[in-house]
Amino acid sequence: MQTQTPINRAAVQGLALFEQLEPGQIDDVLRSAGSPRYAPGDAVFEQGQTATQFFVLLHGRLRVTQVTSEGQQVVVRMVNPGDLFGIAKALRRLDYPGTATAVSESVVLSWPMSLWNDFLEQYPSLAVSAMQTMGSRLLEAQQRLRELSTEEVERRVAHAVLRLVNQSGRKEEEGVRIDFPISKQDIAEMTGTTLHTVSRILTAWEAAGLVVGGRQKLLVRDPHQLVLIGDGLKPGYL
Repeated sequence: MQTQTPINRAAVQGLALFEQLEPGQIDDVLRSAGSPRYAPGDAVFEQGQTATQFFVLLHGRLRVTQVTSEGQQVVVRMVNPGDLFGIAKALRRLDYPGTATAVSESVVLSWPMSLWNDFLEQYPSLAVSAMQTMGSRLLEAQQRLRELSTEEVERRVAHAVLRLVNQSGRKEEEGVRIDFPISKQDIAEMTGTTLHTVSRILTAWEAAGLVVGGRQKLLVRDPHQLVLIGDGLKPGYL
């Protein structure tokens, strides 16, 4: 049983999903929400599980994975604070298509899936947000598919790291740090390659001063060089 974290209006007013709602409407939406907390490694839901709830990530970070019919695990995406996820009903599914696992200490808002249609009818801005969410995920999926089909591995890894920087980067004096633990295996599963290949690429990037890895959260010291690598241009460290 997950512990519940008390949530009030002030905790969600900065999230894009709620910004078009009146204070009273936010209170109404929160009144029917649960707010479980997940430790790193805990699954919010698992692939194939009956979809009984939908969610918004309030704090932390989640990894969404899928296991293919061949038994290969793929990282589909990372869930960032404010993201709507687990919206199986919007995809006309009765089950969750992937597994969502906490990467860091995370708090989510959860609602019974039975309320999905009611929410969309009562709060049109939530319907717009859901459409935008699905559209952005479709665009990202198309981009990743194009990368897998046409690009060499180092370019794919550069694009994956840059997406993480754009979604969750925190500026520091020495560069931009991805503010949650991301493993080489995660990057391998994001880019359709092997752990060995990702290790080799990141080792070369570290030697060139582009990134700092190790046990810490990944620090990107020179995002511009990664952009060049992603574009297929000759990087400055060669």
